[in-house]
Amino acid sequence: MSQARSLRHATRRELRERLLAGHPVDPAALEGFAYRGTALGMPGFVERLSWKTFQKTFWRHTDGRLLGWNVRLHQDGVDAPSRPIERRGEPWCTWFYEVLPGGVPAPSGFDRGLFIDYARGPNPRLDVIRWVKDPLVALSPGDTDALLGVSYAVVGGRCLTTPTWFTLERDHPITHVPSVLR
Repeated sequence: MSQARSLRHATRRELRERLLAGHPVDPAALEGFAYRGTALGMPGFVERLSWKTFQKTFWRHTDGRLLGWNVRLHQDGVDAPSRPIERRGEPWCTWFYEVLPGGVPAPSGFDRGLFIDYARGPNPRLDVIRWVKDPLVALSPGDTDALLGVSYAVVGGRCLTTPTWFTLERDHPITHVPSVLR
């Protein structure tokens, strides 16, 4: 069983401990790949309203920024192959972000990996996702095939953690880049 899959039933405390003990992530090792995400620790009714599985992508723009987006998937089960939901004949991409090595407000100890910053993506101006940051750490040193993250919001300069923990497992090379990022 992969390290990411072994965390599916971990408590929030165990997830926090793993994040705090996590390892740095080389951004160059992520670029060009889509990762299969699995939401952890969310109440079942919240998962039914949102998603249990999703994709996060990492794409290097020609200007040098590492950008990404979430892809909504059919909820076929946590071990089913990724099957993007389509809108207008393309994968349904949402919640765009930039990946940063640091320089964003963060809760104490969340300083080992990279940060997904939704405020730096082309999201609607009034969308609350713009308040959200996701620190990412590798579960093993130098291994970017399995990552752990959590979402927190920065509101009025304060960092408010959420119950939204997730793992990411390398899935496949990116085959679609949304036009809003090109």
